[in-house]
Amino acid sequence: MSKILFYAITGEKMCFQHILFNALDLHKQGDEVKIIFEGASVKLVNVFEKEANKFYLEAKAAGIIAGICLACSKVMQVYEENLASGLEMLGDMVGHAGMKEYINEGYQVISM
Repeated sequence: MSKILFYAITGEKMCFQHILFNALDLHKQGDEVKIIFEGASVKLVNVFEKEANKFYLEAKAAGIIAGICLACSKVMQVYEENLASGLEMLGDMVGHAGMKEYINEGYQVISM
């Protein structure tokens, strides 16, 4: 079983869709998978919530979304919307979502 962290930076919806596709596919095959919304991707949470995006909601229900960057949410003025999603706000690395915890736990980090 592999351990994979998708550290999403891009704010491009189609690119993030592929993160969701791959994360869900790996999860269904028994791998341990986590997704972090970081950088410009924090703007996509509200988009996915409003459109009830099937793959986002499936990943959320499966518990594979680790959370959303706190600092980027504030800087990009989507903090309140992201907080309303119910996902954890992450700020362990000077206010941003760090990778160190996952690296220490043996996760392979894929950043897109």
